[in-house]
Amino acid sequence: MKKILLACNMGMSTSLLVVNMQKYAESQNIDLEIKALPISEAEMEILNWDVVMVGPQIRYKIKALNDASNGTVPVCLIDMRDYGTMNGENVVKAALEAMKQ
Repeated sequence: MKKILLACNMGMSTSLLVVNMQKYAESQNIDLEIKALPISEAEMEILNWDVVMVGPQIRYKIKALNDASNGTVPVCLIDMRDYGTMNGENVVKAALEAMKQ
């Protein structure tokens, strides 16, 4: 099972996105654990995840997240359009692609 963490300002704005991502993953038989956390908690838990997807509103925190994982966990910005439309499919695809690199 792959683990995707969504980091946002308070951990609440991404909850609908998490639901949409889970629906897509289930429809494709992809075994994922997906969770949203506020940035303060995400920095502390980053090493427990395979990839961290960052909400556009906190893009300035990408460096801090990279530093928190010593570069061992991919940290990616969620596309603003995908975030705004809550496109779970595209965010899952981006996360899976980031894990391959």
